[in-house]
Amino acid sequence: MMQAEFLVVLVTVGSRPQGEAIARQLVEDGLAACVNLVGPIRSVYVWKGEVAEDDEHLLIIKTREQVLGTVEARVRALHSYEVPEFIALPIAAGSTPYLEWLRAGTTGVSVRS
Repeated sequence: MMQAEFLVVLVTVGSRPQGEAIARQLVEDGLAACVNLVGPIRSVYVWKGEVAEDDEHLLIIKTREQVLGTVEARVRALHSYEVPEFIALPIAAGSTPYLEWLRAGTTGVSVRS
């Protein structure tokens, strides 16, 4: 488990609508302060012993270590891939106002509550 409070999580998805749905759910649930949707990107990877290539979209999720397990569970529940990418990277530094905003947006409490 990571020691950093603030994290960037990378997740690839097979379509823009799926990425938008996951992003919206994470933000609405208070699990991410912001999710950027980038793409399409071209991914080249090995799957079941074969080299594959696909157009995908990349989610860049800004969150906190405190809710990371719930973020991963939510991504898995909403994702269509058998093995979705889920890579968490620590944010080593950031502006204080931005990190305070990130903290406030990742309480794990739905904004609909």
